[in-house]
Amino acid sequence: MKALILNSGMGQRMGVLTSNHPKCMTEVSPTETILSRQLRLIAEAGLTEVVMTTGYYDEVLVRYCQSLGLPLTYRFVKNPLFDQTNYIYSIYMARQLLMDDDVLLMHGDLVFENRVLDAIVGSRESCMAVSSTAPLPEKDFKAVVHDGRIDKVGIEFFDDAVAAQPLYKINKEDWAVWLGEIVRFCEEDNRKCYAENAFNRVSDRCRIVPMDVKDALCAEIDTPDDLEDVSKKLYEVENRVVYMCFSADLIHSGHIAIIRKARRLGRLVVGVLSDEAVASYKRYPLIPYSERASLFANISGVAEVVEQRTLSYADNLRQLRPAYVVHGDDWVTGFQRPIRDEVIRVLAEWGGQLVEFPYTDDDKLRELDRRSRAQLAMPDMRRGRLRRLIDMKGLVTAIEAHSGITGLIAEKTTVLQDGRTYQFDAMWISSLCDSTAKGKPDIELVDMTSRFRTIDDIMEVTTKPIIFDGDTGGLTEHFVYTVKSLERMGVSMVIIEDKTGLKKNSLFGTEVKQTQDTIENFCAKIAAGKRAQKTSDFMICARIESLILEQGMDDAIRRASAFVGAGADAIMIHSRKRDPAEIFEFVERFRSTDTATPIVVVPTSFNTVTEEEFKARGVNVVIYANQLTRSGFPAMQRAARTILEHHRAKECDDLCMSIKDIITLIPEE
Repeated sequence: MKALILNSGMGQRMGVLTSNHPKCMTEVSPTETILSRQLRLIAEAGLTEVVMTTGYYDEVLVRYCQSLGLPLTYRFVKNPLFDQTNYIYSIYMARQLLMDDDVLLMHGDLVFENRVLDAIVGSRESCMAVSSTAPLPEKDFKAVVHDGRIDKVGIEFFDDAVAAQPLYKINKEDWAVWLGEIVRFCEEDNRKCYAENAFNRVSDRCRIVPMDVKDALCAEIDTPDDLEDVSKKLYEVENRVVYMCFSADLIHSGHIAIIRKARRLGRLVVGVLSDEAVASYKRYPLIPYSERASLFANISGVAEVVEQRTLSYADNLRQLRPAYVVHGDDWVTGFQRPIRDEVIRVLAEWGGQLVEFPYTDDDKLRELDRRSRAQLAMPDMRRGRLRRLIDMKGLVTAIEAHSGITGLIAEKTTVLQDGRTYQFDAMWISSLCDSTAKGKPDIELVDMTSRFRTIDDIMEVTTKPIIFDGDTGGLTEHFVYTVKSLERMGVSMVIIEDKTGLKKNSLFGTEVKQTQDTIENFCAKIAAGKRAQKTSDFMICARIESLILEQGMDDAIRRASAFVGAGADAIMIHSRKRDPAEIFEFVERFRSTDTATPIVVVPTSFNTVTEEEFKARGVNVVIYANQLTRSGFPAMQRAARTILEHHRAKECDDLCMSIKDIITLIPEE
């Protein structure tokens, strides 16, 4: 496609403003003229060739265009009779350069905003810019429209007409018809009329449709009053706020492409999701908010970067009141659709608009995503993430996983609620669930080698931090080895309980014989484990069984203080009572002297307490320790019974997830 810009006129109605240069060189802003802006937008739209007709001050015009340094090739055609003819003759003079190609035709005194040009250039049909909302002008172009196409263009038409501007995109087949009629007009010495007079003769064969730009800026400048009015509107256009939001750790070509489109709509403000918001939505960010914000701040065309603390845009939108929000069309369906719906509702409060562009999805971008996931899964990246999540969010949640597929459920299950997303931050590898999955009793019968294989299975397909149930830790010498192995594998935390002897599940309490270790012995075990660590990322959590074994609150507090003194990075307090009162009392008393050490709870019994209440009281980690195991086995048992009862599988289908849905959980690599 070639751009044809008509600049042969004298611009006499502009007075002294055009006394030493063509009208198109009149300034419309402190940094741009009519023409420099046209040419910049043409180049940004992807065109490379410009045919420009000249006349008045043609040498000044040629030198000016060449001085702009734009990636455009110019072909200048002078109309030697510019003071005696209209632009129909200028087109005639340039006809040899305009054959066999689509043409973007505009007058050199036309000012339009980016979205107008984008709509015109992007049209598959030949089109002309019109406005159904602008009043009909007395002396300027109007287009008569019938059956969705333009029949006539001229200043004299008022019936069935809309305001029109000389900005066209004309496909080469239609252009050949119109140009042929222009040639006939000029060779018959009909050279003082508009080129549209020739179009009106062949409009039945030259199909041009109206492109309704409504209230968007698209106006000619004929007088100083026009210049003042258009300059004011242009200032408003270029300073209206356009908002986008990103979470990206890696900025790729798709991001740059949509940023370029967005900045064409006005002053671009980019929201960057906070670390907490990213962690709740996708996965822990590879780089922190401050660095991600800096990356976007240094992209050309980004005027400002702000933090967006939640997936909901509402707070930022009401503060910024943007004219446009720009997003890819990937959220039209699927998980993000409620967020999109909210954006539309909020924008409607002041008449803002949502602009969506096709989402960039190709093999290269998928490979980048795969690489980022692989990096997050690396031991050194994964190990320290739990500490950072606790510092960042205050409270993190973990759910048990005992296999690769349950790990994927823990990794991918997400809920959108009240403009926020909720997902589990980490995975708990429980000795109870690991033993149960293998059909073994929970008495430390499954050895560490086997349990490490479970970790490997889960780590191979997930990226989230892992908290490992270390039971009692065994002998101190064995615990040292366990710490080294877990740390090397990339596990974030091991939790060991202050008991000795053959393991019995804590929920049995005093119903079975359970022996609590001495404070001195358990402190020595913690200290030995800390000395064995190679990094500061790995965490040892001391689980206190005093409340389970009915040893009293004072004993629990005394042990907690001692264990922290021995080096424990966190304290887990456990109870088998449904009433959470003793858990709350422990947290309150512990927090009165220690505000920093993370507190872990496993609310299997006291399961009515919400995460929000735990956080408010000072708890930092909530572990849902066995819910996937406990819900999975009844479902499988019911399915087996249903098949046996009906002697076929049909009745079982309603109980089953489709294989297709299961496969979508499983990564291809």
